[in-house]
Amino acid sequence: MRAHEAGALHGDIGNRGPAWLRTPADVNALMPRLWPRNTTRGADGDLVVAGLGVRDIAAEFGTPVYVLDEDDLRSRCRDFRAAFPTEDVYYAGKAFLCRAVVRMIAEEGMFLDVCSGGELAVALAAGMPPERIGFHGNNKSEAELRRALDAGVGRIIVDSFAEIDRLTALARERAVRPRVLIRVTVGVEAHTHEFIATAHEDQKFGFSLAGGAAIAAALRILDDGVLELRGLHSHIGSQIFDTSGFEVSARRVLALQAQIRDARGVELPELDLGGGFGIAYTSQDDPAAPHDLAKRLRKIVDSECAAEQLAVPHLSIEPGRAIVGPAVFTLYEVGTVKDVDGIRTYVSVDGGMSDNIRTALYDASYSATLAGRASTAEPMLARVVGKHCESGDIVVKDEFLPADVQPGDLVAVPGTGAYCRSMASNYNHVPRPPVVAVRDGQARLIVRRETEADLLALDVG
Repeated sequence: MRAHEAGALHGDIGNRGPAWLRTPADVNALMPRLWPRNTTRGADGDLVVAGLGVRDIAAEFGTPVYVLDEDDLRSRCRDFRAAFPTEDVYYAGKAFLCRAVVRMIAEEGMFLDVCSGGELAVALAAGMPPERIGFHGNNKSEAELRRALDAGVGRIIVDSFAEIDRLTALARERAVRPRVLIRVTVGVEAHTHEFIATAHEDQKFGFSLAGGAAIAAALRILDDGVLELRGLHSHIGSQIFDTSGFEVSARRVLALQAQIRDARGVELPELDLGGGFGIAYTSQDDPAAPHDLAKRLRKIVDSECAAEQLAVPHLSIEPGRAIVGPAVFTLYEVGTVKDVDGIRTYVSVDGGMSDNIRTALYDASYSATLAGRASTAEPMLARVVGKHCESGDIVVKDEFLPADVQPGDLVAVPGTGAYCRSMASNYNHVPRPPVVAVRDGQARLIVRRETEADLLALDVG
């Protein structure tokens, strides 16, 4: 691709016309919605987050490193709590979880959603009140369910008949009555990548609405009486910008609520519409503000409840990416710069698909910027790639960077708080990066860097 053909690319400066109109000042500019809220660029070009420059961060913690703007994350929690003041807002821990983040979201009045025994262990170790935890998962083991019951987890979202039977047996054994929601597969095709669309019929999650499994599950739980059925749960996918999918989902789930009422005379008191709210990874993305989401979702639920003559249930939602995603960027050091026959320049950094698998897995798009200095060089079309032995090891597919980018430069990629560290691997035996939280000009390590000693400690052969 020639540079003058790249006018639709998504650099951190946004779409401001074709590439030949882009200036060095454009390439140095930051688009605010892509970056943590307390991120600026100093006079010398150093990227500054919460009062601390990235050169200082790199010098102290090395690269690659995930940099978390703590006040940004906290402010996004507060935004959702303010937008949904009478609802329960569960932080979806699968996006990124560590003890420090659990404490942050707990202090901001959030609930927490976990989907494995390991995530539950982190939540409990961090002191999250168990009654504020929801437990997801399509294949919870008996040991995981036992631990959830013993800890007093606030609700369990059941996903299969086998799990209902397993949980019922454990509840009888312990003489407890856990609160449960039924995950319903509503048949909504979310406008997102196939692998993160979770409400169409042909996938592993939930009870099918169309096939009758959902109503059968509800009646089984109600008739048995061991578990306390609190409501229904629907999650239609991830990185969603259009609320029309939520409208269809709510209509179908509330129709099921009405069926249950008509069959057993019970109106379930809760409804969880899930999460999946999109964020801006590039200038092409335009996410809704939390108060706009709240307004739209309430209107949808109120309208459908009126149509079904149902009392409006207590609502809950599960943002994860929308809270932690924009609060983090990844800082890399450039190792090589390679021009390939004038087609494209490859900028290789010291991380890659082991710290951000999303580009390879979902064909995700990201932005990038030169982070440690200013540049007056003309823009060039670049591809930011990693150090792994895979041609698909791409971090940012297409981006305009200064033409004088060189080994030793720092490059920052925004929007990496969700599903990057949590899906990180040791591919090619590369240790996973640390997570550093910055606040008021001070940085603290909240997840340390893995070492080669860590890798060898697991290798007992």
